[in-house]
Amino acid sequence: MRPVTPQLTVDAIIELPDGKIVLIARKYPPAGWAIPGGFVDPGESLAEAVRREALEETSLEIEVLELFHIYSVPWRDPRGDTVSAVYYCRAQGSPMGGDDAARAEAFSLDSLPADIAFDHRRILQQFREWRKTGVKPSVEE
Repeated sequence: MRPVTPQLTVDAIIELPDGKIVLIARKYPPAGWAIPGGFVDPGESLAEAVRREALEETSLEIEVLELFHIYSVPWRDPRGDTVSAVYYCRAQGSPMGGDDAARAEAFSLDSLPADIAFDHRRILQQFREWRKTGVKPSVEE
């Protein structure tokens, strides 16, 4: 019998040459803007999954620069427990929504939309702080 565990997900904080970050408007509940990402498929590495999800949801081919942080607090996703590997990525071009994304747009970290899904506002605040100070978030409790 397999153990019951949280679902494994990936998210791509995609920075464009102008410093803006790509977010998607979710097509399905929960509603709101989100960091592009999704569930890891069986047989897929985390790097493969984050590249695939970014391409499907934003039409951008990303360069994965580094792992930003792992987020695992239970109930961070109202659909069920997830553990997300969040990657810092870069891309060029204009994002276009696809797959689970109704739209994809770029935003300044200082001017994010009001309606952000999941714990993604907190993630983006921590990312902004890291870009300013070089200090990544500490381990979650």
